[in-house]
Amino acid sequence: GRDLIIELLLYQKQYLNAIQTTCPWILRYLSTAVVINKSSRRNVMLDLVKVIQEESYTCRDPITSFIEDLYVNFDFDSAQQKLRRCETVLATDFFLVACLKDFIENSRLMIFETFCRIHQCISISMLAEKLNMDATEAERWIVNLIRQAKLDAKIDSQQGHVVMGTQTTSPYQQLIEKTKALSFRSQMLQLNVEKKKKA
Repeated sequence: GRDLIIELLLYQKQYLNAIQTTCPWILRYLSTAVVINKSSRRNVMLDLVKVIQEESYTCRDPITSFIEDLYVNFDFDSAQQKLRRCETVLATDFFLVACLKDFIENSRLMIFETFCRIHQCISISMLAEKLNMDATEAERWIVNLIRQAKLDAKIDSQQGHVVMGTQTTSPYQQLIEKTKALSFRSQMLQLNVEKKKKA
């Protein structure tokens, strides 16, 4: 369902236009779907950030502000504050309350990934503060994350640091990823053209 919501609201032009002109508050639900959906988040996030930036003057929501702070401003302190507000918003929103745990977990992962792209050596205590966790819980969370995601990182418990390895994507892998994105977009355009012909 989340893939279909993202496809419908973000890549169907008429729905995106309706959101932008009439109901920008729906960006909250679209943003939540993108954050929770791990499979296509990296590719979709760029498109979502563009829409959020275009609509930032009409609708200010903690969830969209969190994404903007994290991916546009790289303001981790503000993103952390917005994440606390997002938790309150999700807990009180009837349609999103079931997504609260997944949203918080994936948001922490997004903060961690973005922070690691910028820094080589990260203090666990500082990272715990950014993720709204205590130091031991954050260290366990990072260890599990390194195991599950197979990140090139090591934990120096004596110093209390996470040391990131150099992760370089080969040019061939970059080309493959761009080709996949172009293929998906061309299929979506083809479907839109076929729907217009039928109408």
